[in-house]
Amino acid sequence: MQINPKRAGRRALMFAAAGALGCGLSLGAIAQVKGTLVLGSTNSTSSHYTVSAAMAKAIKAGIPAANISHIETGASVDNVRRLTRNELDLGLIATDTAIQAITGTGPFNGRTVDDLVALYSYDISVLNVAVSQESKVSSLKELAGKKLNPGIRGSGAEQLTRQVFTALGIEPAYQPGTVKDAVEAIQNRQIVGYSKYGPGRGVDSTLRELMVTTPMRLLGFSTDDQAKITAAVRGVGFTQIPNVMQGEPAVNAPSVLIVYGTRRSQMNDDTAFAIAKAIYDNRQMLIDAWPHLKDFDFKAQALASEKIGVPLHPGARKFWESVK
Repeated sequence: MQINPKRAGRRALMFAAAGALGCGLSLGAIAQVKGTLVLGSTNSTSSHYTVSAAMAKAIKAGIPAANISHIETGASVDNVRRLTRNELDLGLIATDTAIQAITGTGPFNGRTVDDLVALYSYDISVLNVAVSQESKVSSLKELAGKKLNPGIRGSGAEQLTRQVFTALGIEPAYQPGTVKDAVEAIQNRQIVGYSKYGPGRGVDSTLRELMVTTPMRLLGFSTDDQAKITAAVRGVGFTQIPNVMQGEPAVNAPSVLIVYGTRRSQMNDDTAFAIAKAIYDNRQMLIDAWPHLKDFDFKAQALASEKIGVPLHPGARKFWESVK
């Protein structure tokens, strides 16, 4: 069948218009929604990569005329750096990392990213500090001088791991690398454990897979530890999670709000509004990927990012404040 180019063009425009109107935008705003969006995620072995793939589909469903590219990255710190190089349109960022970028501290010392803003929140992630039972390590202080993978190189988990141990005056022998590197090193007894963000109030999928062959233990943070860390690191709270070692009590671990962010100078209000609305309207796609998100309050947590110290993009704020 021969396609009439003019008719096809008109049909594409009609779909674009319908998509824009569905996002609460006027016809005059259609041209203002960016046509190509690059979404930076994390390491492909992370469970966060799974839900970010669902986000790409949700955004595409909400903005049918847009082309969405979903790419693997080194997570939070790497994503902020890529945003400053205009390699991404939006990326996964832990709020403690975002605060450091905005204030020019930590890995961004002297390189302030003062226009960094959030588009939406999608999880409260907990830092899983896990060691093999064979290592005989049963407390955080016993990690001093021990080989530990602090997380994916360039990730928020790596940065937070280093910060919390510095706050506690503990210095492990860090062995940074990918999650795959960490798992293999634990199995081969080259390191005692690793640190990794887990979703919600649970543990990361890679830790569950590792436990099939290697008995593991989660290390908890005492009340005194928590006080030292919250005094030293902005944007960090603590959440209680079940211990993966049978018979062991639940542990308290550092937790942060996870957002997808962009730069105010890089994204206009119409695009930010459309992305936030696409995520909310198609949130079931995220829930299908991560069932624990069924109880996640997307509006409340998006607005909570501002209270923590990470402002919302004005376009995204306009949408979230309109949600009933």
